[in-house]
Amino acid sequence: MTRNQPVWQIVARREIAVRVTDKSTVIGTAVMLAVIVGVLGFTAWNASKEKTYDVAYSSSTAQAMVDGISERASDIEDKVSVDPVAVDDADAARSALEEEKADAYLRPTSASDPDAGWTLVTLKDADSELRDVVTQAVEAIVLADNAAAADTTAADLTKGSTIALDQIEGDSELTAIRYVVGYALAIVFYFASIMFGMTLANSVVEEKQSRIVEMIAAAVPLRQLLAGKIIGNAVIAVGQMLIYVAVGLIGLGLTEFSFALPALSGAIGWFVVFFLIGFVVLSTLWAVAGALASRTEDLQSSSTPITMLLMVMFFGALYLEGVGEVIGSYIPPLSAVLMPMRLVDGTAAWWEPVIAVALLLAFGAALLGLAERLYSRALLQTGGQLSLKAAWRLEE
Repeated sequence: MTRNQPVWQIVARREIAVRVTDKSTVIGTAVMLAVIVGVLGFTAWNASKEKTYDVAYSSSTAQAMVDGISERASDIEDKVSVDPVAVDDADAARSALEEEKADAYLRPTSASDPDAGWTLVTLKDADSELRDVVTQAVEAIVLADNAAAADTTAADLTKGSTIALDQIEGDSELTAIRYVVGYALAIVFYFASIMFGMTLANSVVEEKQSRIVEMIAAAVPLRQLLAGKIIGNAVIAVGQMLIYVAVGLIGLGLTEFSFALPALSGAIGWFVVFFLIGFVVLSTLWAVAGALASRTEDLQSSSTPITMLLMVMFFGALYLEGVGEVIGSYIPPLSAVLMPMRLVDGTAAWWEPVIAVALLLAFGAALLGLAERLYSRALLQTGGQLSLKAAWRLEE
């Protein structure tokens, strides 16, 4: 360690060393990685496996329909097949469902009215794949029968009714993936900000409660102490996010959604940039929350405004649409969440994140000045929890 080394570097290095060796940090990181790997692994396995559904019937009419569904199942869903299962009656079908010998039971809705349609009975909510296969197959079979009765064909009856899906920007499958990834990033930002922010606030109040901070303040400028704490925690937070993102991208590349990687990689890179800046901006507030508290028990109260701000950011990102979403993606600190979501969604031009980053940096610089004043005035006060107004009026 050189004699001329800035104090903030020493503080940041200490924060990093403490967090890296902290059991809760290590366990939390391992658990999150296990969740990411597990979700991606399950997605890949679930998408690749073939599913067979046993559909029961108890009449010759229902048998013909179930046989028709079985013939058409793989054409509707390539990894889905249907096996007909004969039962004596509705009671036997119910027993088969309860004993898991059948996944569903198909019967006419009305025994006296052949035009009433069909009813698919399941023990609980039917799987979406089974429901889609049965619905589409029954519609095709009934249409073909009705066409034959009218001395025509199903193709003639449905001529000109095919609808092709298209969109001006991107494609529909990629849009669905972007939608999921965008909201996943918003959730990651929200929980990471709370988790690491509360860790930072706890660090401040613990040093304050143990009176260690009085010795530190006598030796180093409080501005550098604040900077070191924020930078140290930011390094850990961004480091974890980079690990999560890297594992997520590698895992995504091993699934059937790997085609989306080129379109998402740039946007996710911007997410890391916005996460870093946004986290540093919010960290100043978490440090102030810790300085305002005199005991760990006070943190819940002093950190409430920050928690509310994060909730506004999170739910704003979830529910803002159209012009509101565009405007919100430029307003700090909401832009730290909304602009990455727009980039993932593909609705933001290349220059928009540049402007949003500049505005976020300007906001962060202004907020840092205010936070430094509050932090330096409240940190050495141990007479109980301070309000923002009281801390602002204190002499340094």
